[in-house]
Amino acid sequence: MAQTKNKTTGEQLAEKLLEKPKNAGLIMSDDEIKKADEFCEGYKDFLNSGKTERLACAEAVKLAEKAGFKAFKKGKEYKAGDRFYYVNRSKAVILTVMGKKPLADGIRLAAAHIDSPRLDLKQHPLYEEKDMALFKTHYYGGIKKYQWTTVPMALHGVVVREDGTAVDINIGEDENDPVFCVTDLLIHLASDQMKRSLADGVRGEELNLLIGSRPFKDDKVSKKVKLNIMKILNEKYGIIESDFISAELEIVPAFKAKDLGFDRSMVGAYGQDDRVCAYASLAAALECKKPTYTCMTVLTDKEEIGSDGNTGLNSSYLPYFIDDLAETQGVKGHTVISNSICLSADVNAAEDPTFSDVTESRNASKLGYGVVFTKYTGARGKSGTSDASAETVGRIRCMMNKGGVIWQTGELGKVDAGGGGTVAAYIANLDMDVIDVGVPVLSMHAPFEVTSKLDTYQCYKAVKVFFDDKD
Repeated sequence: MAQTKNKTTGEQLAEKLLEKPKNAGLIMSDDEIKKADEFCEGYKDFLNSGKTERLACAEAVKLAEKAGFKAFKKGKEYKAGDRFYYVNRSKAVILTVMGKKPLADGIRLAAAHIDSPRLDLKQHPLYEEKDMALFKTHYYGGIKKYQWTTVPMALHGVVVREDGTAVDINIGEDENDPVFCVTDLLIHLASDQMKRSLADGVRGEELNLLIGSRPFKDDKVSKKVKLNIMKILNEKYGIIESDFISAELEIVPAFKAKDLGFDRSMVGAYGQDDRVCAYASLAAALECKKPTYTCMTVLTDKEEIGSDGNTGLNSSYLPYFIDDLAETQGVKGHTVISNSICLSADVNAAEDPTFSDVTESRNASKLGYGVVFTKYTGARGKSGTSDASAETVGRIRCMMNKGGVIWQTGELGKVDAGGGGTVAAYIANLDMDVIDVGVPVLSMHAPFEVTSKLDTYQCYKAVKVFFDDKD
C-alpha cells in the first residue's frame, strides 16, 4: 500500500474523512483549562445565589448593572454599544447589547431558562399531625420523587400579606439557619413501601416538609406546634396563616455547589438544569461590547412545566420587547425576528456509564467532550421539537469551528426511551432559526446534578463566538 510521510493511504484518508471525537481535556491547553476552572468559580457563586428563578433573575440584574447595563426605557432610541436590560415580573430578564447593523438585519439571541425542578408550597400548606408541624407541597417539573426525601432543604420566595405588602423569605442558606426535610420510612418498617414501583415509592402527597415539633405552652389551644410555628413566622415576617394564599414559596436543596472528583473536574450542585447555560449566556452577554448584530440574552421562567405563563417563552413578552425596540428604528418586530437566529441554550443528557442502555452511544453527548449541539429534542417521533434545518446547523458548525469552540452533538436518549423539550420550539414558532446548544448533565433533575467544568466553559465560548458573528 502506498505511503506518504510514514502514513498509509488509508491512514491519510481516515485522518481526512473520519470523525475523531476527543475529550476536551486532551485538546485544551493547560492555560485554557485553568481559565475554565476559574470561570466555574463564578458559576458556583451564581448557583449558590440564584436557587430560584426570582433569585437568579435578581443575581443576573446585579451582575449586569455592575457591568454597566441600564434598565430599558421604552421609546428610547439606542445606538450601537448601548447595553440595557428588561425584567419581566421579577422572574425573567432580557439583556441587550445594541449592534452596528440595523435591527432589520436581525439579532443574535441566546435563550436559557432559570427555573429548575423543586417543591412548591400549596396555598394552604401548614398543618399539624402527631405533634409535628409540616408543610404540604406540590412538586414542580419532572422529578423522581424518592430523590427528594431526607435532603436538607431551604425555603425561598415571597409572601404578599393581607395589607398588600410583600416580604421576602430566605431560610436555610446561612450556616446559622435551620433547614427542613421530607422524611422517609426507616428500612426496618418499609417492607410494604419497598413493594411499590420505583415511580410510586414516594407519592406526591407524601412529599411533606417537616418544619417543627415544639409546642406553644398553652393548654387552652389545640394544634400547639402549628401555633408555635406561626408565632415564629409572625414575629420575623409579620405574616398570618391566610397570607400563604398569596405567596410563592419554593423548597430547594440547602447545600452549596461543590467541586466534584479527586481532580475537581466537575461541579455538583442543585439547579444546573438550566442555570449552567444561563450563566454561560449571561457571562457572554456581560462581555459583549459593540457587536455587529444586536445581541440579546433572555433568561426565562417556566420551561420545566412547558414554558406556559406570562414569564415563560410560550408567552409573548419576548416578541413584545422586540416590537418595542424595533419601533424606535421604524421597523416591524416580525421583520427583526424573521431575520434572526437563536441559540436555545439548554442542557442535554450526558451518557452515564452506569445506565448506558438508555442512550445510543454514537449520538449521545459525553461529559467532558465540549458544548453539545442538539438538532432536535422531542420524544419518539420528534414530537414537541423544532428540528433545526441543515442550513442552520451548517451555519453554526462553521461559526464554532472558526471560533475554536470544542463541540459535540447529542440526542436525548434512544428513540423510544423517552425524550424531552426545550424553549427552541417556541422560538421557532415565532419564525426564527434556532438550534439547541448546551452542557451535558449527569443526574438531570435530581437534587444534585453533575456537569464538567470544561463543557461549561466551552458553552460560554460558544455563546461568545455567536455574539461576535459578523456574517
